Amino acid sequence: MNGGNAYCAILLAAGRAQRFGTDKLMHPLAGRPMACVSATALQQVLPDTLAVTRPDQQALIEQLAAQGVAAIALGESNGGMGMSIAAGVAARADAKGWLIALADMPFIQPATIARVLAALQNGSPIAAPVYRGQRGHPVGFSAAFGEALRALRSDAGARELLQRHAAEITLIACDDPGILADIDTPADLPAETSTELRG
Repeated sequence: MNGGNAYCAILLAAGRAQRFGTDKLMHPLAGRPMACVSATALQQVLPDTLAVTRPDQQALIEQLAAQGVAAIALGESNGGMGMSIAAGVAARADAKGWLIALADMPFIQPATIARVLAALQNGSPIAAPVYRGQRGHPVGFSAAFGEALRALRSDAGARELLQRHAAEITLIACDDPGILADIDTPADLPAETSTELRG
């Protein structure tokens, strides 16, 4: 467990990935499950990386544990991304802040994650990377937002919270298209990995 002087990364991995056709988060990228690749980038910056999963994702939970990522499983009543965020933040309620990341975004550069963390450490209430004018992930929140994050329930996640506090967001321009690259269907994968699904 981290102490009150630490930051934590929360990897959201409880989605059902219905558009992908197979178990998206277990799909191999360079021989490793997609979610584990996403977790590794976070771990390089924040060793305290916690995954939020579903109870039926035992294979993923074991793969994450093998690389030192603890997981908490949501109950069967899944309240969407908001509940996942709330559960992760509640599990690390003593942290100085949280970086919220998505398990289906495996191409984010660790350097980008480090810059988001640095913004929080330098006093930003909220921090997020921007690529070519579009805000992406991960999004960092200071401890001041702990109560609001733990109260989230909708599938919109923290979107409304970010809209209400837009003036408090430190936007970090970066040359990292991975901050926008979420994998929803096999077509979103690089060509060399998407062909694995077809044959």
